[in-house]
Amino acid sequence: MTKQSGKIKILGQNRKARHVYEFVEFVEAGMVLTGSEVKSLRQGMISFMDGYVQFEQGEALLVGVHIAKYENAGYAQHQPDRTRTLLMHKHEIQKLMDQVAQKGLTVVPTKVYFKNGKIKVELALARGKNLYDRRQDLKEKAVKRDTAREMAQR
Repeated sequence: MTKQSGKIKILGQNRKARHVYEFVEFVEAGMVLTGSEVKSLRQGMISFMDGYVQFEQGEALLVGVHIAKYENAGYAQHQPDRTRTLLMHKHEIQKLMDQVAQKGLTVVPTKVYFKNGKIKVELALARGKNLYDRRQDLKEKAVKRDTAREMAQR
């Protein structure tokens, strides 16, 4: 599940988020990780499940992201589902907090990747899609697929 493009190596993507949310804005942040978590991420052992960003006491916390245990870690093992602190400037955190509070938006992780030797997480300021919006997206996708299939036959 790794993709190499320049100095960015994608370790994991939250594909389900595109179906459930409409993205408004993207932000990049660092994460506070332990050594065994980094080793596990290098192997692509991440699951976004129901991951989201929570704000407490002026900090941004990544909740609900599962990084599997690294099998060769020995006694220094990490908790797979622990809450991880995100590394962002205070003004960035404040801006996101204001938008989440005022507009009813949420912040979800969309990607985890290496960038210049550091692990980064791409966060999306997102608005939840309604059920009919999701159905409409599926219909459009099916129409595009059918037209592409017809064009390939001709």
